[in-house]
This record gives sequence, structure tokens and C-alpha cells, in this order.
Amino acid sequence: METERLIMRRWRDDDRAPFAAMNADPEVMEHFPATLTRAQSDAFVDRIEQRFDELGYGLWALEVRATGEFVGFTGLARQTFEAHFNPSVEVGWRLTRHAWGHGYAIEAARRAVRHGFDAGLDEIVSMTAAGNLRSRAVMERLGMTRDPADDFEHPHIHSASPLQPHVLYRLTSDQVTRG
Repeated sequence: METERLIMRRWRDDDRAPFAAMNADPEVMEHFPATLTRAQSDAFVDRIEQRFDELGYGLWALEVRATGEFVGFTGLARQTFEAHFNPSVEVGWRLTRHAWGHGYAIEAARRAVRHGFDAGLDEIVSMTAAGNLRSRAVMERLGMTRDPADDFEHPHIHSASPLQPHVLYRLTSDQVTRG
């Protein structure tokens, strides 16, 4: 898939090193429980590719069209952990720090959402740690809405962590059609 400035594609072996560097960056991973080792990052790519094969969608590698540079991922992920809104399909993103502030996350997320709704999804969610204001701004720019009653304690994050409180945003195909 493509946007005006980005190519959203399946993963290649040469994406693994820059992806691992991104996942090892404490600033990029500020709103996650920990940075990832190279082995953990490679295993994540393997799981992403497996999901593409199983579901036909996933987290696409992002490449800047003009330069061919890998800058992260954006896409759709099926969520099944124990929560009142699951199972669900989440739109998510993670970009290298130098790619922040260029509008890449919103541009690619809009394309991913359109792909999901074109494929027949009725609702797409997005979630993040309550303090992740940058991601929340992207969710709001996507037209997603938040009901504080949907907020939750993420079961995969330790209860003593300030990252456990999460916010949930939703977008329905009807909202996009009306919008």
C-alpha cells in the first residue's frame, strides 16, 4: 500500500537492524514497559509476518517513498488479551525518533484504517498508556473517540507501573462514512 509520502509494505530482512535500533531507543519506547533486545525485536518481526499470513493484514513496515528509508511501522493488529473490548482490531504505529513530527503516523494510520474498513471491519480501536499524549493526538486526528468508561488497566503491564492505566479510542465504519 502507498500514501502520498510513504510505502507500507511487508517486512524485509534489511528492516531488522533499523527496527532493532528503534526498539532499543529509550525515548521511542518511553510508553512501553521496556526496550527490546535484537532477539526480541527479530521475534516481533517474525510474529508480524506470521499474522500477515494468517489474517491478511498486519503491521506494515514504513518506508519513505523519496529516500527508501525505513522509519517504523503502522498497521492493524488483532488484540485478544483479556479486556472488555476484545477481541478487537487495533490501529497502531511506532516510528523512529527522527521520523517524528513529519505527519507520517497519521498519514499511514489513515491508510491502514481505510484498508481495514474496506476489508469489512466494523470498528477499529487504538490504545495507549494514558500519559502518551503524542499517540493520543494521532488517535484524535484520526477521528477516533474516547469514552473514559472504556479506559482500562492493561493486564500485561505490572500493576505498580505508571504505564498500566490505558486509554481506549474507537472508530467505526459508520463514523468514517458520515465523516
